[in-house]
Amino acid sequence: MNYRHAFHAGNFADVLKHAVLVRMLVHLRRKPAAFRVLDTHAGAGLYDLAGPEADRSGEWRGGIGRLFSAPMGDAAAALLAPYLEAVAALNPAGKLTVYPGSPALVRAFLRAQDRLIACELEPNAAAALARAVDADRRSKVLEIDGWTALNAYVPPTERRGVVLVDPPFEDADDFPRLAHALAAAHRKWASGTYLAWYPIKDRTAPHALARQLERSGIAKILRAELSVAAPPSARLASEPDRLGSCGLVVVNPPWTLAGELQTMLPALASALSGGSAGTHRVDWLAGEK
Repeated sequence: MNYRHAFHAGNFADVLKHAVLVRMLVHLRRKPAAFRVLDTHAGAGLYDLAGPEADRSGEWRGGIGRLFSAPMGDAAAALLAPYLEAVAALNPAGKLTVYPGSPALVRAFLRAQDRLIACELEPNAAAALARAVDADRRSKVLEIDGWTALNAYVPPTERRGVVLVDPPFEDADDFPRLAHALAAAHRKWASGTYLAWYPIKDRTAPHALARQLERSGIAKILRAELSVAAPPSARLASEPDRLGSCGLVVVNPPWTLAGELQTMLPALASALSGGSAGTHRVDWLAGEK
C-alpha cells in the first residue's frame, strides 16, 4: 500500500467525511444506550499539519484551514460546531497545528459506555494509532485489513452504532468491493448505520457504485457529494490529478441527517471552494425521496 493519509489530512474530503461522522455521533449520543463505532481504515489517528507530508501538499489549507475562518449562516454554523470544536480542542493555542483523524474525532464523542474499534493494516500507521489511543479503555486498535474487519466485527454487542468505511481507493476494484462489502455487512446487521467515503475523479465508478447499491436490496441509502474545484478537463496543467470532488453513502442514516446535509453542504461548498466553483448534491439511492 502506497497511500499515506498524512499528505491529505484535513483536506476538503476529510472535512466532509468528518463533519458528517460527527453529526451521526451527536445523534447517537441523544440516547443513553451504549453504541459502538467500527472504523475499518482508521489511519494514524493524529496528523501534524506542520510535518513534512502535510506541509508539502498543503491540502489542509484548502480544507480545515479554510473552513476555520469562513463566514456562514447560523444554521450551518450550529451543525458544524461540534466538529469544529473537537478540532479546536486539539489546537488550544488557536493555531491549527494538529488534525484529528476519524479515531480521534470518535473518541471525543464517546461516553463511558461507548466503544471504538479502530482497524489499520499498515504497521507504522497502526503503531501511531495505538500511541494516540494510549490507555483509553473505550478504544481498541487492531492491526487488521479493514475489509476483513467489516465482515468480522458486525453486528456489535451494543446493537447501536456506526461503521465508517474509508479505504484508500488505490485499487480499481475498491468501488465494486465497497458495494459488495456494504451489502454483505448489512445482511449481518440490517439495523446498523454505515458511512462510506469515495473519491470522484470521473463519473464512471461512482455511477457504477450507485447502481450496485440501488440493486442491493438495502432499504435506505442516502448519497451526498461535494465538489470544490472545476471539472478535471478544466484543471490547471500543474495539478490535473488533484482530487476536487468526493462523495458519501450512508446506509440507514439518522432521520435528521438528510435535512442537516441540505443545510451543511451549501455552506461547505462555498467555504471550501472559496465561493466560486463549489457544488453539491444530496439524494436518496434507496428509500425516502
